[in-house]
Amino acid sequence: MNDYIVRATAAGNQLRAFAAYTKQTVEDARRAHNTSPVATAALGRLLTAGAMMGSMMKNDSDVLTIQIKSDGPIKGLVVTADSKGDVKGYVNNPEVMLPPSKAGKLDVGGALGHGVMHVIKDMGLKEPYVGQTVLQTGEIAEDLTYYFATSEQVPSSVGLGVLMEKDNTVKQAGGFIIQVMPFVEDEVLDKLEENIGKLPPVTSMLEKGFTPENMLETIFEGMDVEFNDTLPTKFYCNCTKERVEKAIISVGEKEIRSMIEEGKPVEVNCHFCNTNYTFSVDELKEILKKCKK
Repeated sequence: MNDYIVRATAAGNQLRAFAAYTKQTVEDARRAHNTSPVATAALGRLLTAGAMMGSMMKNDSDVLTIQIKSDGPIKGLVVTADSKGDVKGYVNNPEVMLPPSKAGKLDVGGALGHGVMHVIKDMGLKEPYVGQTVLQTGEIAEDLTYYFATSEQVPSSVGLGVLMEKDNTVKQAGGFIIQVMPFVEDEVLDKLEENIGKLPPVTSMLEKGFTPENMLETIFEGMDVEFNDTLPTKFYCNCTKERVEKAIISVGEKEIRSMIEEGKPVEVNCHFCNTNYTFSVDELKEILKKCKK
C-alpha cells in the first residue's frame, strides 16, 4: 500500500476527518536521519500529523510548520508540510536511546519531556498564524488534541502510531484526526466518544491490515461516513544547491570572505533531509561576486 491521506465527513457534515498511512514516509525519514527507534517513533508521529494538517490548507503555496522545543533527551523536533501531501522534518537528537515505557512501548513522552509545541501556518498573509501550547504528555497525539481545542477552538481527537521492526526499520505508521463542527448534535458527539473509547491503537489497526478508510469506518460506525478524496503523501525536501547558495549569500560578504581565506571547501547540511552540499573555494568566490551585485 502506497502512502496516502483520505479526507472524509460523517453524520451529515457534523464531523470531518483525515486519516493517513505513512509507513514509507516515516521509513524515508528514518533512513535520511539514521534515527534511533524512539526518535523514529517521535518524528514519525509528527510527520504523520503534519501531513494531515498540511492537507487541511487550501493553497499550493501554504506551508505548515510544527515545532516542538523540549527539555527531554530528544531536545525537540521540527516538521514542515504543504497542502500537496509533501512533508519533511528532523529531530534535534536523532540518536537518543531510552528503555521502554511502563507499557512496554517506545517512550516518546520520556524522550520529549516537558516543552512547548508551536504550530505556524504561513498562508501568504503579512504575518503567519502562530499557535502554541504546553506539551501535555509528550506523546504528540494527545498534545495535538489539546492544541486543537485550546489554540484553534476545534474539539478534536488525534491518533498516531509508529511500529518498528526488530531491525529498526519501520513496520507500520499512520494516524487520524477527527474534528467536531460547531453545530454537532449531542447524540452524534456521544456516539463518537463511545466509538473512540473502544478504538484499538493505530498500530494495532494497521497490523490487522486496516486502510485509512477502514480506520475511519471503525471510528464512524453508525454515523454515515462519506469519503471525499485521497491525496498521496511522501517525505520530500525541496532543498537544492541553488537554495543553499542563497542561504550562503544571506550570511554576508564578511563571512564568505572568511570562508574563502580558509582555503578549504565548505560543506553545508540541510537539517530537513540531511543532504550535504559542498562548495569549492572557486564556487565561494563566484558567490561573493553575486553578493556585490
